[in-house]
Amino acid sequence: MTNRAERRAQAKRSRRGGQDSYRGADRGRAGVIDERTFQERSRRLAAGESGEWKPRGHSELPDENPVGNPNYRNPKLVKAPHSLRQWLRIFAWMLIIGSGIAFLVCMWFPSIPLWGTITMAGVFCFGIVLLFFVGGSYKDNPNLDSYGTAV
Repeated sequence: MTNRAERRAQAKRSRRGGQDSYRGADRGRAGVIDERTFQERSRRLAAGESGEWKPRGHSELPDENPVGNPNYRNPKLVKAPHSLRQWLRIFAWMLIIGSGIAFLVCMWFPSIPLWGTITMAGVFCFGIVLLFFVGGSYKDNPNLDSYGTAV
């Protein structure tokens, strides 16, 4: 004899008009569109395309600027620092890189005094902390999408 929970579930299924047997595979994905298909359909509708998507062997966007050859004359790519915060950001990166190089050089000379190593570590830490203060807002970063994810 079936237990109480099974009898209730069977009664509920019969009220809905379903069968007594459990159809897990049919119910689980019935009517579900996976996200990739949905995104592709959305992109095609936005582009004004219709019909079923068929893979092609070429890119739709022309590659004007190959990855290995950036255009440094593009004013959007390279901008001169125009505020104190940007100059301090450059200074912080110079401190970090300079102290990193000094650490690498320091490894090969055993006669470096302890205060020199501590000074290099302090300069490195100061550069990192300075970068946190002058790094800028994530809202100004063009490499982030609206959710803060790197693109």
